[in-house]
Amino acid sequence: MISAPLVPAPDLLAAAPGYRGGGVAFGGAAHRRAAEARPQRLWIAFGGGADQGWMRLLRPGFRHCFAALRDEGGWTVLDPLSGRLLVTRLPVEPGFDLPGFWGRAGCRVLGPFVPAAPAQAWPAVIPFSCVALCRALLGPGAPFAVTPYGLYRRLEKNSSHEENVLDESGSGG
Repeated sequence: MISAPLVPAPDLLAAAPGYRGGGVAFGGAAHRRAAEARPQRLWIAFGGGADQGWMRLLRPGFRHCFAALRDEGGWTVLDPLSGRLLVTRLPVEPGFDLPGFWGRAGCRVLGPFVPAAPAQAWPAVIPFSCVALCRALLGPGAPFAVTPYGLYRRLEKNSSHEENVLDESGSGG
């Protein structure tokens, strides 16, 4: 069996802002450039649902966290469920108030944050969890936390009602 070489679809690369043509970009460089060219904002929601028995040990109202990225095209929700990562592009108008909707549904929502650039150091070695995913989305300056409530407390402490930018010198501890 002869397989065709892996070549990204030219229309996807050409649609990426900043694409100058030329060589094929492997290793995620094309989608990274596209994401950097379109400003994104990040919101993190905290809720009390416990789909696993051990989660009842966590603080009520802070047993889970999940995130949403907004760009000019709309909302992408990232929800680390038990054993599965759910990534969904919501079929709503780009101006839809998702943080307000989550707030009315009983979640506590923090944001907007500006996702940081990738870390230049080795990543922290911690198990994958909802907190680990939200910290990864925030970037290398994200505060250390193990539980959703710990992340909420540290983000709320460092946040104001303006746009939040986490840097490596700010709230890494």
